[in-house]
Amino acid sequence: MIDTADNSATELQSIYRQRVLDYSRNPHNFYRPASPDRQATGFNPLCGDKVTVYINTVEDQVESVAFEGTGCAICISSASMMTDAINQKSVGNALQLIADIKTMFSEGTEPEDPSLQEMLALTNVRSYPSRIKCATLAWNTAEAALKGDSSQVSTEDQDN
Repeated sequence: MIDTADNSATELQSIYRQRVLDYSRNPHNFYRPASPDRQATGFNPLCGDKVTVYINTVEDQVESVAFEGTGCAICISSASMMTDAINQKSVGNALQLIADIKTMFSEGTEPEDPSLQEMLALTNVRSYPSRIKCATLAWNTAEAALKGDSSQVSTEDQDN
């Protein structure tokens, strides 16, 4: 007898794996804008992931967000998903989305906001604590940029 629950879970994992690879190979908003008004750089010394997040705001609204960097598929795909999620949001809403992602990884919750649904593709990394840092690096870096903190963000200075 075939266990349909196991097959469904395996199928879902395969779909998620493909989404992560798609975002990693073809990241969204991967460029350096001419004159961002906020930016921050994040670094994961354990695996070498490095991202710089660039944000332009207009009247407390994220007008555009982009990133550059090098890293593993998890890091790059998460950064790409982050740019899609916080673009065109208020700064406050963007900071809340970042908090929701951090909670998703630290407490195992699933995001309720529809703009974060793509991040479900990365939920399997919760089983590998060192990989959570890869998934959250761009989000923590975007948070620093939004708060005007241009000092380098390091995964070794945070819990997730």
